[in-house]
Amino acid sequence: MAKLPNGDRVIVPESKITHYLLDLTSKEGKAKARFFLAFGFTLDTWEVLAAALKQHALTQEVTSTRKTAYGIHYNVEGELQTPDQRNPRCGACGKWKRAKRFPRW
Repeated sequence: MAKLPNGDRVIVPESKITHYLLDLTSKEGKAKARFFLAFGFTLDTWEVLAAALKQHALTQEVTSTRKTAYGIHYNVEGELQTPDQRNPRCGACGKWKRAKRFPRW
């Protein structure tokens, strides 16, 4: 497989992390929040998750793609570096969509 196109320019918005990926009150995101919190990520240090997702996008392989109304979605699977060092193999961690020229979570 290949790497994520423009993976070095990936965008992970703060609001996506603080109001979705680490938000236990988010209807759509609470399962993901439980996952990330269990591996040591915290809302107070949301930047650590942003950095881990960017590294994941840069170093892991694209395993599938699909076209949607919002652009091409890339699934990136592989080990995710976590604060507790357990570093799970993660596919759901890498749902990237190509917005213009930059991948965005």
